Amino acid sequence: MTILVAEDDPITRSGITESIEGEGFRVIATANGREALDAFRSEKPDLVCLDIMMPEVDGFEVCRQIREANAAIPILFLSAKNEEIDVVVGLELGADDFIRKPFGKRELIARIRSSLRRQALSQTDRQGQPFSMLDLEVFPKELRAVREGQGIDLIPREVSILKLLWEREGEVVSRDELLNVCWGSEYFPESRTLDQHISKLRKRVEVDPKNPELIETVRGVGYRFRV
Repeated sequence: MTILVAEDDPITRSGITESIEGEGFRVIATANGREALDAFRSEKPDLVCLDIMMPEVDGFEVCRQIREANAAIPILFLSAKNEEIDVVVGLELGADDFIRKPFGKRELIARIRSSLRRQALSQTDRQGQPFSMLDLEVFPKELRAVREGQGIDLIPREVSILKLLWEREGEVVSRDELLNVCWGSEYFPESRTLDQHISKLRKRVEVDPKNPELIETVRGVGYRFRV
């Protein structure tokens, strides 16, 4: 499999490349956003790792353009920017994960493998039949949902979250189970990525995100879809 890495710092870029190649992946290393977009179009990688602050084109814009071209490819931000707003913006643009620098090699590889595994499972999920959650109809194969004739584009992980809650209707799905099923067993549960994804998903699929009906929070436990 091929991993695209976009990182402007040469020492960091070399370290990331060495770590990923040591696990048997092919790496395309780029030094700025423009190179990253060119490499994405020509090499068609299986996963993308992006820094945010890069010359030419920043990581947020690279993510936006990649997501417009490919709704399924896993995108991971690797950034020293630690403000919550940066995480929110990255997820809003379609990133799958946000890893804060400095990070260890084991964490990076675990996140990459989990994202690739989730993407492979989502390929199977997309063969599933449509399902309904109240007035929202979800079409896994098409990565979209429809409410009152209005289409809502979804990414594979959002479909996985909705599908798991729908399958367990009325039951509380724990945070750990959501992470294991929708992210992969090697994901790091202390991350707030799940909360950010749920918040983003609610804005897209709930009639009133402040009073959710499809994704109900069960404090201290997890989430539930309850009719």
